[in-house]
Amino acid sequence: MGAGKVIITLGAQGSLFAYGTGFEHFPAPKVQAVDTTAAGDTFVGGFAAALASGKTEAEAIRYGQIAAALSVTRAGAQPSIPTLSDVQAFKPA
Repeated sequence: MGAGKVIITLGAQGSLFAYGTGFEHFPAPKVQAVDTTAAGDTFVGGFAAALASGKTEAEAIRYGQIAAALSVTRAGAQPSIPTLSDVQAFKPA
């Protein structure tokens, strides 16, 4: 019983994906943070949307990380959430 897979978000240090046989670290995209208010919610929303569109768990984690990274570069909660085109256009520094 219990969770078979867990994602631990670590802010600027990325995310840790733990599963039955091990774990994988996903480094965070480097951005200049302005406001971290909606980062967690944006990560979860991006992750869920990516999974729903057929992406693998690893791809969905990266997608959620990009969405969250973009959100922290903007002030506010709801206004900071990026659009699909924002996430698709993101180029790491």
